Amino acid sequence: MAHTPHSKNFDVIVVGAGLSGLVAATEAVNAGSRVLLIDQESEANLGAQAHWSFGGIFLVDSPEQRRLGVKDSEELALRDWFGTAGFDREEDYWPREWAKAYVHWAAGGKRAWLRERGVRFFPVVGWAERGGAGAQGPGNSVPRFHITWGTGPGIVEPFAVAARTAVAKGQLTMLWRHQLDELVMAEGAVGGVRGSLLEPDDAERGVATNRNAIGTFEYFAPAVIVATGGIGGNIAKVRDAWPARLGEAPKNMVAGVPAHVDGRGLDIAERAGGRLINGDRMWHYTEGIANWNPVWRNHGIRILPGPSSLWLDATGKRLPDPLWPGFDTLGTLEYLRGTGHDYSWFILNRRIIGKEFALSGSEQNPDLTGKDVRAVVARAKTDVPDPVQAFLDNGEDFVQAPNLDELVKKMNELSGEDLLDPAEVAAVVGARDSAVQNAFGKDGQISAVTSARNYVGDRLVRSVKPHPLTDPKAGPLVAVRLNILTRKSLGGLNTDLDSRVLNAEGEPVPGLYAAGEAAGFGGGGCHGYRALEGTFLGGCLFSGRSAGQSAASQDRAPAGWT
Repeated sequence: MAHTPHSKNFDVIVVGAGLSGLVAATEAVNAGSRVLLIDQESEANLGAQAHWSFGGIFLVDSPEQRRLGVKDSEELALRDWFGTAGFDREEDYWPREWAKAYVHWAAGGKRAWLRERGVRFFPVVGWAERGGAGAQGPGNSVPRFHITWGTGPGIVEPFAVAARTAVAKGQLTMLWRHQLDELVMAEGAVGGVRGSLLEPDDAERGVATNRNAIGTFEYFAPAVIVATGGIGGNIAKVRDAWPARLGEAPKNMVAGVPAHVDGRGLDIAERAGGRLINGDRMWHYTEGIANWNPVWRNHGIRILPGPSSLWLDATGKRLPDPLWPGFDTLGTLEYLRGTGHDYSWFILNRRIIGKEFALSGSEQNPDLTGKDVRAVVARAKTDVPDPVQAFLDNGEDFVQAPNLDELVKKMNELSGEDLLDPAEVAAVVGARDSAVQNAFGKDGQISAVTSARNYVGDRLVRSVKPHPLTDPKAGPLVAVRLNILTRKSLGGLNTDLDSRVLNAEGEPVPGLYAAGEAAGFGGGGCHGYRALEGTFLGGCLFSGRSAGQSAASQDRAPAGWT
């Protein structure tokens, strides 16, 4: 699909062939523009991070919610968003505006827009980021996590098909192994792209590719959209951006995204006059595990936990309420960084892991990714799904034992630190287990699990009935070492609602647009400090749509060219 264009001049140039870049390019094509889409990777990486995702989409008051008895509204969702985001800076003006616009779309035309493109959803709506700190605190008041039928590839597919159709019609040119080095500037305006042609590389999707330059390129357009992602694959950049409020950056982290998510595009846009804001706001998970079958270096997978696992810090202390699995990602991260250790533990049993562990990633969910109804039904009937069993058998962060003493011994051996006292862990587990003997009690987590099971979706597929962890019928016991997993940059290039990149004075940089994670999913950080989940893919869709439509309406020729 890559070939030398007949002309160096286009109406719109998009940098980055991830989800937001694909949406931006196809929206610009639909508006009548001649579009160039470039990416430093090979075509094997079309869709970028979105391909690897679980496919979660944030929708408000959807038919799927209503069928499950969930009462939702735009007002409630906006209250949840702002209570979660915690906007508190002068530069949060445009992020706030993007947040309001996005929630309005999620409660309005978003689902219909996706359905027009063939996207469908799994009928059970997930409840991610439940909060637990009160009705006005962070978190989703109701389930809003809609899983795309086909997971990440299912959300990428319609836009990839549209792009390839546009290529066949001569409306879109896609060039691979084209690494952006700088934005072409004249009289303060962006008018094109300049960079290095990289040596071909047939590495599989997600595997690091070479950076051997074999030539240069230069193309011109009155509008350039930067859709190059964030910094999650560049551990050094993550550490540099790590905020003091979260304590010292972890010495050991696993990477939730490939190495090409390196922040280069952000640096290049900043040199062209774009303003980067909220770089200290990041979304990294505390339930990361090393992938036993890695695709990229230091490949980590996130556990999407149900609410029942007992969460201990590295020394065996139970995490305080409401830091339970699946409730408050940032609150848990902040607490754990204060312990002085880079890892924590889940203690659970086979019954819990079989029903409550989902693994983030399209490749970890072959039934949903493959749109295989029979396999989905079979998964619901098995005691432990095959992908989870593979981690139990092969994962370096998993240990199993028939009793608690042996489990703690294996946990200490795994960490190599001997921080866990068997008697103290037994006391914590015993206190927790005693709380399930009655249908009422003072254990906050058990009360939360009981409440969660009032929602039919949780009761069917995401939670087990409270029972003692040490129940022999539910065994064996399982412990999972949890690492910090890098994932998303919540800050980015400051943009207005037309996706125009703003400079330090708050004025648009002529000709420059941004979308997706590069724009903090809109405005330079529409999530604020925290996310509600299912909002990253949606943010790529929404900001890519805006950027493509706005860039296509740019009618001024780039200064200095004819």
